[in-house]
Amino acid sequence: MTRSATVTRETAETTVEISLTIDGDGESTVETGIGFFDHMLASFAKHGLFDLDVTCDGDLHIDDHHTIEDVAITLGEAFDEALGDRAGIRRFADRKVPLDEAVGSVVVDVSGRPLFRFDGGFSQDSVGEFSSTMAAHFCRSLATNAGLTLHAAVEGENAHHEIEALFKALARALDDATRPDERREGTPSTKGAL
Repeated sequence: MTRSATVTRETAETTVEISLTIDGDGESTVETGIGFFDHMLASFAKHGLFDLDVTCDGDLHIDDHHTIEDVAITLGEAFDEALGDRAGIRRFADRKVPLDEAVGSVVVDVSGRPLFRFDGGFSQDSVGEFSSTMAAHFCRSLATNAGLTLHAAVEGENAHHEIEALFKALARALDDATRPDERREGTPSTKGAL
């Protein structure tokens, strides 16, 4: 069974289309109009071994907020749809990823119960046209729409490194948590459902 989904979102602010295959090869095509964001999504796909196609036509004449948020919402919906009832997955994972002086940390539970917590801050206000605080907001929007309990943190001295380490840690943790566990047949919960 292929765990994949294609989701579109259209508002007065953005038009987003995302195709996601969870069990992929890390191939991606990304066009959001924000160079650094494209780089982060391509890195997310590469390090999570997700196949990911993203197009977004957003109101970048205002700022980057709607584009980044709506891509995260749509990606979260794609993960939720592709995972289905989540039967047989490992469910929990944690990863720390360094990038030079920076470290990104992610702990995730693919629980169906959205919650996001973030610790740390970013050393510069922006990287290119990407507002640094939007990295945490991306994670929050993704967690809310994918049904993830997600705890994330960064530390470092360079915002490019901090954000990239965060996206890589998120990718590795989601890859681990969504991976099938060959020892498990049903849903990984005493409730019988997630």
